[in-house]
Amino acid sequence: MTSAWSVRWCVLRTAISERLTYRGDFVLGTLVRFLPIVTQVFLWTAVYGASDQQSIQGYGYRDMVAYSLLVMLARAFSSMPGLAGGIAREIREGSIKKYLTQPVDMLGFLFWSRVAHKLVYYAVACGPFALLFWLLRDYFTHTPDPLTVLAFCTSLVLGFLIGFLTESLIGLIGFWFLEVSSLIFIFMMLNYFLSGHMLPLDWLTNALPEDSAWRFAARGILACLPFQYMAYFPASVMLGKVTGADLVWQLLGGLGWVLALYALNRLAFARGVARYSAFGG
Repeated sequence: MTSAWSVRWCVLRTAISERLTYRGDFVLGTLVRFLPIVTQVFLWTAVYGASDQQSIQGYGYRDMVAYSLLVMLARAFSSMPGLAGGIAREIREGSIKKYLTQPVDMLGFLFWSRVAHKLVYYAVACGPFALLFWLLRDYFTHTPDPLTVLAFCTSLVLGFLIGFLTESLIGLIGFWFLEVSSLIFIFMMLNYFLSGHMLPLDWLTNALPEDSAWRFAARGILACLPFQYMAYFPASVMLGKVTGADLVWQLLGGLGWVLALYALNRLAFARGVARYSAFGG
């Protein structure tokens, strides 16, 4: 057990060092990612300014700006750029052999590498995030209690785990398919809409006729999918839209998805390695 944790610590420390090698480029790339929020503020200002309604689908102007900020924060946790494509490429090129010939678990190595990436990212981004939330503090009309803040932090961790396990599972499909770029593109599109990144999921369901079977079915399907945990759910928790027993059940649902996706990753890796022919570098 001690040796396993020493390996994980070594991987984490090495990955952090790699991220800091080109720290100027990393810092610039991190700061540039904050620019879209300016566009979001102008966008919602124009949308609500052109509408006679003070509230659209249950969200006022301030709520939408606050929601956009929280979604940006949640996506910074759950987004795993390059993970699925990187796994598929290593399988295709044969470089995955290093995980099979050395006492290093591939999924564990990739997980701790991503943890290192997020640690370095937030070491750089915590200042801009704090400044941004302070400048736009008047847009948050709901003051969360300590339990809500704890649930929000838990939801961010769930989002990170679900984002990692989902992308790694798509990458492991590379054991069966030579090219998975189309699957990655489809996943990105579904994730963009069904995670609540583009619009709150309330908007997607409320656009359907009221009290219709279609609206009920859509809400049920969206609630059962893991996508909501990557953006919509953390934002809704912090805005006070998910409370009480609903909050507990949805947190348990997120934990269930983590366990299910972990089992699927392990199964896919074991089956994939069993049929792997080790061509390439």
